[in-house]
Amino acid sequence: MKAVVAIAAIALLAGCATPQPDSKSAAPAPAADKKAAEAAKAKADAIKAAKAKVFQFPPAVYFDYDKFDIREKYHPVVSAFGNYLAVDDKAKVVVEGNADARGTVEYNLALGQKRAEAVSIGLQAVGAKPTQIETISYGEEKPWNKGKTEEAFAENRRADLKLR
Repeated sequence: MKAVVAIAAIALLAGCATPQPDSKSAAPAPAADKKAAEAAKAKADAIKAAKAKVFQFPPAVYFDYDKFDIREKYHPVVSAFGNYLAVDDKAKVVVEGNADARGTVEYNLALGQKRAEAVSIGLQAVGAKPTQIETISYGEEKPWNKGKTEEAFAENRRADLKLR
C-alpha cells in the first residue's frame, strides 16, 4: 500500500510540473525583428534629418519693439525646432526671452517672458510637448549688443533657442 501511495504522489507531482514552452512560441518571429529594426532605423533617420534642419537656422527669433508676436520670417525657425522636438521625444529646448534696455527692469523681464512663451506656443503648435520646453526671461540682462542705437536694441529683442 505504501508503494501505491508513493507512486501516486510522484505521479501527482509530475502532473504539477510547469509545462515547458513550445520552442516555436519562445523565439521571436524573424519578420517582427526585421520590422522593429526597420522602424528604429526610420526613427533614427527622421531624428537626424530634423536635427540637420534645425542647424540650418540661427537659433533665435527677433521681435519688434515692445512686441511679443512672432514675425512671419521666423516661422521657419520655430517650425524646424518644433519638428525636431516632435520627432525626438528625448530632446529638450530652453527658450530664453530677452528685451532691449528701454523700459524698467520689471517690464523687460515680463516682456522677455512673454517672448519666450510665444515661442513655446509656436513650438507646441508644430508638435513639441510642453514637457520638452523650458522658458526663462533675462529681460535686458543678457544683451548681445551693448550699444544704444536702434540696431543694437533690435539685436537684443529676441528669444534664444538652446537645445539640451
